[in-house]
Amino acid sequence: MHEVTTHRQRRVERARYQSTQAIEASGSANNANHAGLSSAALALVLVASFMVVLDFSIVNVALPSIHQALGFGSDSVQWVVTAYAITFSGLLILGGRIADLFGRRRVFVAGLLLFAASSLAAGLSRDAVMLVVARAVQGVGAALVAPASLSLITSRFAEGPQRTRALGLYGATASIGFVAGQVLGGVLVQFAGWAWIFLVNVPVGVAAALLAIRLITSDHKRAKIAHLDFWGGVLVTTAVAAAVYAVSEGTVLGWAHPLVLGAIVLALVASVGFIVAERLHAHPLVDLHLLQRPNLRTAGIISFFMGAWTAGELVVMSLYLQQILHDSPLVAGLVIAPQGIVGFVTGMFGSRLLRRVGLRRLLITSTLAIGVGFLTLSNLPSSGHYNALFAIVLLIGFGTVGTVFGTTVMASQGMADADQGLVGGVVNTTRQVGAAMGVAVLVAIAEGSHAASGTSTLGGDRTAMLVAGLIGLGGTVVAWFGVRTSSAPRATHFESAALVTANNKR
Repeated sequence: MHEVTTHRQRRVERARYQSTQAIEASGSANNANHAGLSSAALALVLVASFMVVLDFSIVNVALPSIHQALGFGSDSVQWVVTAYAITFSGLLILGGRIADLFGRRRVFVAGLLLFAASSLAAGLSRDAVMLVVARAVQGVGAALVAPASLSLITSRFAEGPQRTRALGLYGATASIGFVAGQVLGGVLVQFAGWAWIFLVNVPVGVAAALLAIRLITSDHKRAKIAHLDFWGGVLVTTAVAAAVYAVSEGTVLGWAHPLVLGAIVLALVASVGFIVAERLHAHPLVDLHLLQRPNLRTAGIISFFMGAWTAGELVVMSLYLQQILHDSPLVAGLVIAPQGIVGFVTGMFGSRLLRRVGLRRLLITSTLAIGVGFLTLSNLPSSGHYNALFAIVLLIGFGTVGTVFGTTVMASQGMADADQGLVGGVVNTTRQVGAAMGVAVLVAIAEGSHAASGTSTLGGDRTAMLVAGLIGLGGTVVAWFGVRTSSAPRATHFESAALVTANNKR
C-alpha cells in the first residue's frame, strides 16, 4: 500500500512539474516584458472595480424601500444582501484561477456582461424571489470581475513603482466605492426609486465590457496547458459559501438553529475535503504551498480584519446616524463621505508613502489609526456633534485605504504572473468573509436587546465601535509580527512540487 501511495504521489508531482514548465514556457514572453496597461485601460479596470465595490454598500440604503415594494418578510429582506455575499465570496478563488487559466481579459469581459445582465434583472424584479436570484447571479459576475481586474494590474505591471502606483489607485477606488454607495444609494432611492440602484449598473457594465475588448490586449490562453480543478472549485466554493451563510444568518436565526449548525458542519467538512483533494490533484486549483508563503498568509489575515471593520462600521454608523441622530439616509451618507475622500487621497499618494516609510510601517500605522479611530468612537455622542465625527472619520478613511493598499502590494510580492489571479481571489475572499463576520457581529452588538426590531441603541453602537477598535488593533499586532521588511523571492505556483520531483531524480 505504501508503494502504491508513493507511486501516486510521484505521478502527481511529475504532472505538476510538467504543468509548471508548460505554463512558464507559454508565458515567458509576458513574464519577461510586462507591457503594463494604458492609462485608459487602467481607468477602465478601476471603474469596473468601483462598480463591484459600490454594489455592496449601495443596497443597504434601499433595503427599507425594497422591503415595502416587494413584500419581503421581516427577516427575509436581508437575503438581498446575503445572496450576493454568498456567491461573491464563495466563488472568488475559483474566479481568480479561471482568470489565470483562460485569460484575464476574457474572464473580465464575461464577468462584466453577466453583472450587467443580472443587474437589469434585479432592477426589473417584481417579486422577492426574482430579486434574490438576480442578486445571487450578480455575485457570480462580481466574483469573475474582482480577481480578474486585480490580476490585470499585478500581471501587467512588473513589481516596483509602476505596480505600486497602480495598486494605490486600486485602493483609492475601493475606498470611494464603499462610501459612494451610501451617498449614491440615498440619492437614487430618494429621487428615482430603489430599482435604479441596480439599473445604473447596466450601461456602465456593458460599456466597460465593450471598451475592455478594445483597450486591453488579450493575454495568452492557458486552458490548453492546464486543467481546471473542478471538484476543488466545488469544495472551496461550498466551504466559503457555507461559512458566509452561517455567519450572516447566525445572528438572525440563532447560532443553535439547525440550518446554521448544518452550514458550519458543511463548511468544515468541505474545507477538509478541499485540502485532501488539492494534495492529490495533479493540477490543483490552489497549490497549498502557495498559501504557506508568509506574505500572502499575513496579507490574508489583515484583509480579513479589514473587511470586518469596514463593512461592520458602515452599517453600524448608518444605523447610528439615522436611528439615534435621526438623519436621513442621504445626510447619513454625506457624514460618512469624508472617509472615502481621504481614502482616495491616501491611495493616490500611497506609492510615495510606501517608499518613505516601508511596507511594515505603513501597515502598522494604518491599522493603528483604525484602532485609535474606533476606540474614540466608542464614546459616540447622543446628539449631532459632526465636527468631532468628521475628524475621526478622516482617520478611519486613512487607515482603511492604507491597509487595503499595503495588503494588496504585500500579497502580490514575489508571486509569479501565472498566480496573480489566484492571489486576487485569496485576498478578496478573506476580505469578504471578514465583511460578513463584521456585519453579523457588530450589527448584533449594536442592536443588542432590540435585535428583533432591527433598531440600534446608543450603548450598543458604542460597544460595537469598541469591538471594531479591538479588531483594528488585532491587525496592528499581525502587521507588527507578520510583515517582513523585505519582499519574498519570486516563485511559481508549482515550485515546491518541482523541487520534490527534482530531488526524486537525484
